[in-house]
Amino acid sequence: MEFNDIEKLIEKIAKTNISCVELEYENLKLKVEKQLSNSGEVKPVLVNEYQQVQNSIEEIEVEDNNLKVKSPMVGTFYKSASEDSAPFVSVGDKVKKGDTLCILEAMKLMNEIESECDGEIIEILARNEQMVEFGQVMFKIKEC
Repeated sequence: MEFNDIEKLIEKIAKTNISCVELEYENLKLKVEKQLSNSGEVKPVLVNEYQQVQNSIEEIEVEDNNLKVKSPMVGTFYKSASEDSAPFVSVGDKVKKGDTLCILEAMKLMNEIESECDGEIIEILARNEQMVEFGQVMFKIKEC
């Protein structure tokens, strides 16, 4: 299933009386729910089930005492919150557990990817606005 197919599905669901759809296809689990906004307008909301099962997915891999931070989803990699702002991290930066490393945009939702450990950024393997795949290594961190 392609990204455009998922977008079309969400658009079609938004035009119906359906309030919830769950879809499983190969390695993809998708749940789309409608919620009322403050104006009473119905808007579709994507519930990213990868966030709910992150503990069961291996997102970090250790190699030569360096941690590889992998993408937990397919999405667009952003190194900063906006074009005008500084990158969240650069090579050589010290990070603490919970620091934001990047943003992944998936289905028009912005997902902050946080460091799972204290350490130093030794390599950034994704480029700004690059599409990343599920499981793709985005960062290497030397654990402190």
